[in-house]
Amino acid sequence: MMRRIAVLDAPTNLGLRPPTSTSVPGCAKAPGALRDHDLLARLRARDAGCITPPRYDPGDWRPGDGVCHAREIADYSLALAERIGSIIDRGEFPVVLGGDCSVLLGSALAMHRLGEAVGGRIGLVFVDGHSDFRHPGNASYVGAAAGEDLALVTGRGQADLAALEGRRPYFRDIDVVVLGIRAQDEYRLDLQAAGIVTRPVPALRAEGAARTAQWAHEQLADCAGYWVHIDVDVLDPAVMPAVDAPDPGGIAFAELEILLAGLVDTPHCLGVELTVFDPDYDPDGSYAAEIVNTVVAGLAPVTAPEAVPPRLLSARPAAPTPRRGNGRPAVAAERPDGPRPAASDEARLGDPAALDFPVTAGSPADAEPSGVRPSVGRLSLGVPAPAEPEPLGILGPVHSEPAGIPAPVEREPVGPPASAGPGLLRRPSPTAPDPTDRSNADTA
Repeated sequence: MMRRIAVLDAPTNLGLRPPTSTSVPGCAKAPGALRDHDLLARLRARDAGCITPPRYDPGDWRPGDGVCHAREIADYSLALAERIGSIIDRGEFPVVLGGDCSVLLGSALAMHRLGEAVGGRIGLVFVDGHSDFRHPGNASYVGAAAGEDLALVTGRGQADLAALEGRRPYFRDIDVVVLGIRAQDEYRLDLQAAGIVTRPVPALRAEGAARTAQWAHEQLADCAGYWVHIDVDVLDPAVMPAVDAPDPGGIAFAELEILLAGLVDTPHCLGVELTVFDPDYDPDGSYAAEIVNTVVAGLAPVTAPEAVPPRLLSARPAAPTPRRGNGRPAVAAERPDGPRPAASDEARLGDPAALDFPVTAGSPADAEPSGVRPSVGRLSLGVPAPAEPEPLGILGPVHSEPAGIPAPVEREPVGPPASAGPGLLRRPSPTAPDPTDRSNADTA
């Protein structure tokens, strides 16, 4: 079913702590940077405008004060929810350009309102490099909403954010699917205890992006529809360092593209938000261009086929060019050339050279078991339900790598290769965020 896309800017920084005492996060510039690469024209999308955020000013916030900017985030979430709701009421498909991950509160509020209106529940597919599940029950203090958004939208935390309009939770735990977190995510056991199903990177890679999207559909089979949250730090920092908290062990652009296409290829996907891209770390705009290419191709199922040909199923795109510290192109490492494998084969990663960065498999044994929930029937939002997919086997703990990927080895938590060898790209320059600095992900 083809739907017109409406692009809405949500350029908020309110959920992040300042990079320095005299600066503000750069994520507010992301919508403009992506629009500069003709995102709207390539999607043939309607411009749904911009929700201007309140002033960013942490003031004298201190640990123990609760979530920083809480009142401002609450007001912004109400305005964002209203605009998203109006887009859906027009029969359009909202694409929200953040901003930091606190935009999820506005989206979640809009989804809860919609679920109430149609008499069903709305689910969430949370595609993120981090679980963002810090809350007063598992941390000494909270502060940055962008590191707490999943906890807040599932009803954990202070009521002025987690219970707007008396709605709590916006998403039930059983209606949330988490994809792309790192195998050793700090809160992975908390997610498991809550009944939130996850597919960390090793499991996602073992099953493939296309099958993972189908699996996510199945987990939310008893929901009336679902919203998709994408934090670009789900990508490996070797190909996407322009985020506030880069963390090694992520996925490739090719995998994100296949995953997004699979998630939106159903009328039950209600919209998508994109967060945490920071143009301050992208001086020549090449990372923004690659994000736009991925989003346009990934959203192809939503738009007319002749408008946006699927990029992955045709020619192999050029690999992103790594940069030195001055932002000028570095000498790209060589890698095998040749046609891009078919989407299903590439999603299975039978050919590691198809990736744009070295495969760091993590420990597949750490992948959480992924149980399939029973389906009690999907509610209707006025569009026909898609044909039920062929059943897939339940993915349990992974004990071996798929063909073509070397067995995992013990690795240091951080430490890029000293130089790029065949098939590798150099790690990002020192001007990009430090992968060991989790300050924005963990504190205000």
